[in-house]
Amino acid sequence: MTGPGYYSDRARLREAWEAELDVYRAARPASERLWREGLVHMPDGVPMLWMAKWPGPWPVFVERAAGAHFRCADGIDHVDLCLGDTGAMCGHAPAASVAAISERLAAGATMMLPTRDAAVAAELLSDRFGVPSWQFALSATDANRALIRYARQVTGRPKILVIDHCYHGTVDEAYATLDADGAVVERRGNIGAPVPPSLTTAVVPFNDLPAMEAALATLEVAAVLIEPALTNIGIVLPDPGWHAAVRELCDRTGTLLIIDETHTLSAGPGGMIARDGLRPDAVVVGKSIGGGVPAGAYGMTAAFAAAVRDSLELEDIDVGGVGGTLAGNAVSLAGIRATLSEVLTAEAFTGMIDRCTEWTVGVQAALDEFDVPWQVTQLGARAEYSFRPTPPHDGREAAEADDFELQQYLHLHALNRGILITPFHNMALMSPATTAADVERHTVAFREAVVSLFG
Repeated sequence: MTGPGYYSDRARLREAWEAELDVYRAARPASERLWREGLVHMPDGVPMLWMAKWPGPWPVFVERAAGAHFRCADGIDHVDLCLGDTGAMCGHAPAASVAAISERLAAGATMMLPTRDAAVAAELLSDRFGVPSWQFALSATDANRALIRYARQVTGRPKILVIDHCYHGTVDEAYATLDADGAVVERRGNIGAPVPPSLTTAVVPFNDLPAMEAALATLEVAAVLIEPALTNIGIVLPDPGWHAAVRELCDRTGTLLIIDETHTLSAGPGGMIARDGLRPDAVVVGKSIGGGVPAGAYGMTAAFAAAVRDSLELEDIDVGGVGGTLAGNAVSLAGIRATLSEVLTAEAFTGMIDRCTEWTVGVQAALDEFDVPWQVTQLGARAEYSFRPTPPHDGREAAEADDFELQQYLHLHALNRGILITPFHNMALMSPATTAADVERHTVAFREAVVSLFG
């Protein structure tokens, strides 16, 4: 990396990193012990390999979490600004969700049959996102896969269009990117891809309408699958008018438009769809809506839902590649019903967004004070700083600003001061339980980190 936001004093960075490692090792012997026990039967001592990517010689092991805090095995209290990378956006163990989930669990968790919570959950989602017909899954990944299959089914077209550097869970079609010549290729690190992504996927840059128009003009694309703002490569906001133009292009070419609001739900109770008046054919949500248990959902317009249902034979509906034995289970639906009606309310979002504005102001103040060539972008209750002086316009610009060593140092520095931010990003998310004091802890710690590098 050599761009205008590049941090050039690598010797100073390495020295600061080593000093923070010493602090970490001394403070977390219990986590080290649990990690070594885990090494016996788990690769890298963790239940998912990506957990080994957290900074430090071993990961933090959590004992208990509530609201916007958690306590680790070493008894250290942490302000949690990661919140399960959106999975705990409602805060840890919210009372209403816990009560509903516990009551349902005690009365039977999964029966392959509906409960009274199902229709309530579907109505709540319909009210928020403006599409009337809903189905339920265990994750947003599952929801995206279902809609991709349905889109191909009803259009007869083979390809899905995604945005360069997008994120839609572990959907194969979304693990594609553009190379330097504009060809569709596998994303770096893609594990065991089944087929070359160019066979299944078209890719265009975010905010690039001519590229979108050219791709849809082939009439090979069944659906455009987008996040209304990029989030997993850093927050990249849409240009004014971009969404309206994408909608018009889809209408003109008979292409379905799927909007994945799993991360951008941070914009408000109905995500960017409700806030900005977007008009998708289908919506995906997941992670946060279950109050802490696995849950995902996908909604469709009446026309799309009717086309799907008319295309399916009842005899084969369970073997067509959509759904799963635990999808739409009673516990997930109880969690969705309670979380949407009692936790992630419009009033809660007002406070969450206010706290995030305070976080953004605190980060910007430190950058301004020391003339640091980085920028910070806010999306409702979520914000992120990146190592470039201006907001990125597309995923490639965001990716080119990444600096893994610098990012790891900043995360480790925060952890040593009892603050967790979203892994592999410089992102913070606010919950209904996050306080101004929690935000101030980050503001103070972030300024200390800036001083250690630029002071």
